Amino acid sequence: MAIVTPVEVAPGARRRLALASPASLEPIDEIEVASREDVARALAAARKAQPAWAARPVSERAQFMWRALDLMLAKQDEFLAVIERESGKPKTDALMIEMFAACDALAYFAKRAERMLRPRKQRLHGVLALVKQLRLVPRPLGVVGVISPWNGPFILSLNPTVQALLAGNAVLLKPSEVTPRSGALVGELFAQAGLPEGLLSVLLGDGETGAAVVEAGVDKISFTGSVTTGRRVAEACARQLLPCTLELGGKDPMIVCADADLDRAAGGAVAGAFFNAGQICFSTERVYVVDAIADEFTRRVVERARALRQGVSGEFDLGPIIWPRQLEVIEAHVAEAVEKGAKVLCGGRRNPQLAGLYYEPTVLVDVSHDMKIMREETFGPVLPILRVRDEDEAIRLANDTRYGLGANVWTRDAERGLRLATRIDSGSVCVNDMTMTYGAFEAPFGGRKESGVGFVNGPEGLLGYCHLQAVLIDRFGGRQTAAHYPYRTARTAQMQRIMRLLWGSRLGRWLA
Repeated sequence: MAIVTPVEVAPGARRRLALASPASLEPIDEIEVASREDVARALAAARKAQPAWAARPVSERAQFMWRALDLMLAKQDEFLAVIERESGKPKTDALMIEMFAACDALAYFAKRAERMLRPRKQRLHGVLALVKQLRLVPRPLGVVGVISPWNGPFILSLNPTVQALLAGNAVLLKPSEVTPRSGALVGELFAQAGLPEGLLSVLLGDGETGAAVVEAGVDKISFTGSVTTGRRVAEACARQLLPCTLELGGKDPMIVCADADLDRAAGGAVAGAFFNAGQICFSTERVYVVDAIADEFTRRVVERARALRQGVSGEFDLGPIIWPRQLEVIEAHVAEAVEKGAKVLCGGRRNPQLAGLYYEPTVLVDVSHDMKIMREETFGPVLPILRVRDEDEAIRLANDTRYGLGANVWTRDAERGLRLATRIDSGSVCVNDMTMTYGAFEAPFGGRKESGVGFVNGPEGLLGYCHLQAVLIDRFGGRQTAAHYPYRTARTAQMQRIMRLLWGSRLGRWLA
C-alpha cells in the first residue's frame, strides 16, 4: 500500500511511478508503467502459448502448482519482506492473509482441479434420454486478464491466476500500482516453477495499464477492487460482450443476539473490524447489537480495541492505511458521524505517535443509518455499534444497504444463527466468526447488489474460467435426423399423439 507519485521523465520516455512506504513515508521503489503496446505484446505471447497449455492434461498443469508451492514455502521470508515493505502490515497479518492463504489455494486447487474440470455425463429427461447422450465439457476461455488490488496484493493476484491457469488459460496479470512488487511475486514464482514462457505476463502500471488490459481483446476479466472502478470495468466488458468476475466492496454487518457469548462476540468484532487495519472487502463495518446486552458488549469491545498496538517494526497489531486518499475517507466518515451525534469511545484520529498513515482503532456508538459510517464503505479500522430492539430490527437494518458481500451472526444457538443468516441479503454469512468465507475454498465467494458479479473459489469459481460446452451424442448414429425429410401428415399426427401422452395426463407428466 505504498504512496504513489509520478516521476518526471524526459519527453517521449516511458512513464514511471515512485513508491513511498505508508509506514515511514520514506522512498522504497520505482516502477516503469507498462504501455498499451506492452499489453498487446503480452497478449500475442499468451495467444501463442495457450493452445499447447490447454492441450496438457489437468494433472500435468497441477504439477506446476505443486512446484510453486514448494518454492513459496522455501522463499516465504523473502516474499514476506516484499509485502511488508510495500504495505507496512504486521508480519502476522502478511503471513495469514498472503502466505498461508496462498499455500492453501495452491494445494486445494492443484489437488482437486482435475475432478472439478472433468467432463461429465448429464442425464437427459423423458423420451430424449432414449435417443441421446449429453456430455458437459469444460473448455478454457483462452486468455484471462486479472486485475488485482492492494489490500491482499499477493493472494488476490495468485488465487485467480492459479484457477485460470489450471483451467487451461493464459493470464495477463496487472497488480495494483500501490503494491506492484507484491503482485509481481506471482510472476516470479511461476517463472521459477518452470511455467512455459508467455503463459503468464505481469504488467506493472496504473489505471491506464488496467484499462489497456480490459480493452486488449482478452477472453475474460477477473477484477477485484472498488465499486467505482468495477462499474467501469463492467461497462467496458459489456460493450465487448466479454465475461467478467467482479469482486467489489462491502459494508458487512455483524448481528449480536441476546444469547451470544459476549466475550467471544467482542473478540470477533475486534478481529473482524481491525484485521489488516480494516482494509479487507469483507471487514466488519457495522454492528447491530440487541439492546439488552449492548452496554456489556460495547464495554468489552472498547477494552479490546484500546489494547491494540500500532507500529512500524517489531511486535504490533495494526499497520498503516492505504494511501492519503483513503485516510481522508476514514476521517470524513468519522467527522460526519460525530457532527450528527455519534460518540467516539476510543480512537477517532490519526495516530500522533507515528509518522506514517496510521489511524487509531476507533469505536463509535450513538450512530444512525443516515450516517456515511453506516452506509458507505469506510475501509479502515473503525467500528460503529448500533443498538437494536431485537433480531428482526437487526436484519432489517443489515439489509438496508447497497452492498451485499458478507455478514456475521453471533448466537449460542446454531439453528437460530442459520435462520438469521438466510435472511441476510449477502453473498456469504458466518455464524460465530468474522466473515472469512474467502478462506474456505470449497465455498463460492461473491457479492450481491453492488458488491460484485460472479464467483471466485469453489467449483463455480474454477469453472468460471471455462466455457461449459454441451456435446449431444445420438445413440443411433444419426439415423433419425437423416430421415428428417420429407414431412408427412402421419408423422405430424404421431407427434401430436406423443405430446398428449407425455403432457396431457398425470402418468405422462410423471414419465416425462
